[in-house]
Amino acid sequence: MIRVVLPPHLRTLAHVKGEVQLEVAGQVTRAAVLDALEARYPMLRGTIRDHGTEQRRPFLRFFACERDLTHEPPNAPLPDAVAAGAEPFLVIGAIAGG
Repeated sequence: MIRVVLPPHLRTLAHVKGEVQLEVAGQVTRAAVLDALEARYPMLRGTIRDHGTEQRRPFLRFFACERDLTHEPPNAPLPDAVAAGAEPFLVIGAIAGG
């Protein structure tokens, strides 16, 4: 079971509170986790990744095990602790301003 923590605005959109738990078949990658997340919560399609290109939306970042995974390839395996459910996969809404 993969644990995913979403930023507040996406939790509101998906009508969830707290962590989301997902089953991911096969290798646990960022792309596989996001595929499972969008399949379970279709209202999130296009909010984390672009519909056509599947590129990350601006101002969203990905973290796990105290590491920034934002610029890792989408099909790179996530840390073993995430795959085992010991650590969550975090989707963080970045804040910009000046």
